[in-house]
Order: sequence, then C-alpha cells, then structure tokens
Amino acid sequence: MQRTVGISDIYVSQDPEDVIVTYSLGSCVGVTVYDPRAKVGGLVHCMLPMSKDNPDKASANPAMFVDTGVSLLLQKVYDLGARRENLEVKVAGGASPLKDVTVFQIGQRNYTILRKLLWKNNILIANEEVGGAVPRTMYLYMKDGRTEISSGGKAHIL
Repeated sequence: MQRTVGISDIYVSQDPEDVIVTYSLGSCVGVTVYDPRAKVGGLVHCMLPMSKDNPDKASANPAMFVDTGVSLLLQKVYDLGARRENLEVKVAGGASPLKDVTVFQIGQRNYTILRKLLWKNNILIANEEVGGAVPRTMYLYMKDGRTEISSGGKAHIL
C-alpha cells in the first residue's frame, strides 16, 4: 500500500507491502532509514534545519525540523526493533530550487544539520542525491529497503 509523507511529516513501517513516498523535495530533505535484518524502515520530509529557530512549531510538529524530525524517525524505527548498526540511510533534497544560493541557503543548511546529527549518532549515509536545483520524489520500498528517486520524469535507484 502506498503511504504518502507530506512536508513536515514522517511514516515508519514494518509491512513489506508498504511503499512510502514523499513528493517535491526541493530545499527540504527526505531521509529514509531501513534495517534489512528487522525489516523496519521509515521516511521523514524535513523543511527547516533547526528546531531552536521556532520551539513552538517544533513542539507541535517535530518532523518539520531536521534535528528533531530525524531524531524522531530514528527513535520510531528503534522502537520497532531496528538497530543502529544495521541502518541503511539514504538522503535526497537539499536543493536550491529558487536560486537562494546566496541568501538563505535552506537546502544546504538542512543537509549540514543532517550530516552533523548522523555523525553524532555514529550513522553513515549509504547514498544520497542532494543539491542542485531540481525537485525530487523519494520512494522507500519496505519489502527490500530499496530507495528510488524520481526527477524530471526519470527514476533511478539510490
């Protein structure tokens, strides 16, 4: 069953029939995690880098921010039996679709915070497609942990 993750949203599963998808990753970052042994995984679509910039919004919706959203994703998959040492992490987004390269750099900041958070948790990124100026759609297939990226009418395995 297809499970759609909206902006500032998260979904975890252990159902092999689930395909988790998020659309239009521009400056936002999409992060998939999958434990091939426990057959547990999930996806988060984070919009902004740091929860401290708006604690009220972070409290209401932790998935909005990279620091709290990715931490929540990790906790949810651990609660379903995933183990840190087995996790396969894949990342997409972090682009500059509005040519904000010199002003806000939201995409780059999202990606930087993500890398720092994963590094602090001793988790490596297995594969990524970040930066540039194109929006991406990201799929996680729960039956085997495959992550697929679609952009510009073309799809490929990440």
